[in-house]
Amino acid sequence: MKLSDRAVRFGLKPVVLLASLGPFFYLLWAALTGNLSANPLSDLTNETGVWTLRFVCVTLAITPLRKLTGWNPLIKFRRMTGLFAFFYGSLHLLTYVIADRFAGLDQAAGWVDAYGAGHAPGWALLVSTGRGLAKSIGEDIYKRPFITIGFAAWTTMLPLALTSTAGWIRRLGGKRWNRLHTIVYLTGILGPLHYWWLVKADVSRPLTYAAVVALLLGTRIYWNRARKLAVPARATVTRA
Repeated sequence: MKLSDRAVRFGLKPVVLLASLGPFFYLLWAALTGNLSANPLSDLTNETGVWTLRFVCVTLAITPLRKLTGWNPLIKFRRMTGLFAFFYGSLHLLTYVIADRFAGLDQAAGWVDAYGAGHAPGWALLVSTGRGLAKSIGEDIYKRPFITIGFAAWTTMLPLALTSTAGWIRRLGGKRWNRLHTIVYLTGILGPLHYWWLVKADVSRPLTYAAVVALLLGTRIYWNRARKLAVPARATVTRA
């Protein structure tokens, strides 16, 4: 399939962008119209987590698909899908922070009272809430392994999102930028592990994502190994 750069940029990219936002708008609509289950917070947490994993897998799949199909414009979508993985991962983390940790704080009642009285929380309440939230999240990360793994997975995406701009590519240089962004491989490993540790009983879906990641990373290992073996062979032929 041959498409001009203009067609990719102004035609295909907006379509992919809107499709990627589809899950977010659906969850927003479902939450506002009461179309979630009896446990809406669990729905939001689970769905944002699953969509994070899906976008991580899509991001990892772009390079192998480009090599298999020979369609180089695919590489233009890797940054977008990676940012959407971070977007849904951040929503996943935010849902946990608000619905699980913040809701259990003593200061939460103060926020309700403040907004009920028609004014914003005071500075003292903001500082107290920040300290309490940091302590609560820190203790949870320490005590619950699946939270530890999940938070670690999110932190691996943070530097990738922050350095995703063209300016950062120029600052770091192509080689260093590419080396930094191999952290996404670690994200791909930690994500299914977090999911597996969370569900405990029915692990079929986490194992499916783990198998997809293993296949995608396995192709990279195979191609890198084949390329390294090919270099000495070409050198030998040249000398001969």
